Amino acid sequence: MKGKLTVDPSSQISKIDERIYGSFIEQLGRAVYDGIYQPGQATADKDGLRQDVIDAIKKLNVPIVRYPGGNFVSQYKWEDGIGPKEDRPKRLDLAWRSIETNEFGIHEFMNWAEKVGTKANMAVNLGTRGIMAAANLVEYCNFPGGSYWSDLRKKNGQEKPYNIKTWCLGNEMDGPWEIGQKTAYEYGHLANEAAKAMRAVDDSLELVACGSSSMDNPTFGDWERIVLDQCYDNVDYLSLHRYYGFYNDDDPTDLKNYLGKNVDLDQFIKGVVAICDAEKAKRRSDKTINLSLDEWNVWYHSNEADTKVKPWQKAPHMLEDIYNFEDALLVGSLLITLLKNSDRVKIACLAQLVNVIAPIMTTDEGVWYQSIFYPFMQVSNYGKGIALAPKVDVKTYKSREFPEVPYLDSIATYDDQNGEMTIFAENKNQTDRLEFTTELRDLKVTDVIEATQFYGYDPKQDNRDGKMKLQPLKVNMDSNQISADLQPLSWNMIRVKVNK
Repeated sequence: MKGKLTVDPSSQISKIDERIYGSFIEQLGRAVYDGIYQPGQATADKDGLRQDVIDAIKKLNVPIVRYPGGNFVSQYKWEDGIGPKEDRPKRLDLAWRSIETNEFGIHEFMNWAEKVGTKANMAVNLGTRGIMAAANLVEYCNFPGGSYWSDLRKKNGQEKPYNIKTWCLGNEMDGPWEIGQKTAYEYGHLANEAAKAMRAVDDSLELVACGSSSMDNPTFGDWERIVLDQCYDNVDYLSLHRYYGFYNDDDPTDLKNYLGKNVDLDQFIKGVVAICDAEKAKRRSDKTINLSLDEWNVWYHSNEADTKVKPWQKAPHMLEDIYNFEDALLVGSLLITLLKNSDRVKIACLAQLVNVIAPIMTTDEGVWYQSIFYPFMQVSNYGKGIALAPKVDVKTYKSREFPEVPYLDSIATYDDQNGEMTIFAENKNQTDRLEFTTELRDLKVTDVIEATQFYGYDPKQDNRDGKMKLQPLKVNMDSNQISADLQPLSWNMIRVKVNK
């Protein structure tokens, strides 16, 4: 089978906002406790932050992390997590039916973020709280001093403001599972009023309003339209959430359909964009609302185990999906889909980062990398610069849900500043190699920097034994063409030096 990618530096999708390689930490399961924070663990520093986890996260080069939720935020009182730890109250976490000790709060998170080299995407509680609690949090985090909340921050040990710029106005407020679920009108009005108050404290904020938590929700479409009608002028982004797995009537052996689910994500993104642009046209506005895919991943492996978790534990083992090779292939395609839509998707957060549906897992002794770690690491580190519009010529197949799924999923990014181009390519064919050619228009290849392939594993194989690894990929090149044989069911990356 043959497949061809044609790229032209003049045919651009968008400059890539590297926040699309963001992630997510929630007070859920072992994401925080026994994950990023574990006092007494062998590598933990004086603040209780695990250095082995910090080192692993740095390999992913995550530029922004959403915190503290997630469903957790809709019943969270942020004031519980500041001040002396011995004075912080233990609370029932109603979202996940766990015990929250509040040992870890804003200061601990921001300290961790600085050590990781990432920025905060802070969420406010618009489920059970509201306008002034959100505005007070902005004041606590961002106001220089001379006011009650900013001076309390200083008293608690942080002299300089944190200057957090990206904020989520609640979480999944359309969901019946959410503490404080609202109608679209109720939420849209509250989000608008909270946005006004938060911006009165700091007018440099970028604000994300809640879109649909799933395209499958019966309110999808109407929710976006009504929410934007209420808060369009005072927000910058609309969120969308999407998880994939084998659900309901899915056949767990139907790999062809599973690997086509990136088509679903592309349809979801384009649908939400259309709704945003319809509202823009109705208002005759010059303002464009972009998207924040602030929760996405594969999530289904742990569903049965989670039904057996006893309530009211501290940091129970929850949502600990063990990912296999087919999950890594799907995550790779989902990342390519984000790049294909980088003109409108400016923020995205892989949910989550450690232990909870995560690329990084911990034990008391150390860390290990899940299968999905590898494609995410490569795209986050090397998907830089401009996303080039891909012209892909390859056969397609029909699956149960999707009439046309290309066997080759591919895109190239162009970093003009460093004279580099990176090609990401996935062969979804289960039995046949793909003769892959990239034709360059108005670019000349001068050298191959790196070429790797991730292949050769059973689709259901996971990485608990630590044997998964990237392998070298043989590449042939001349001045305007790159070619390689892509193995069946393989994720591939080719980095080359180029000049015009």
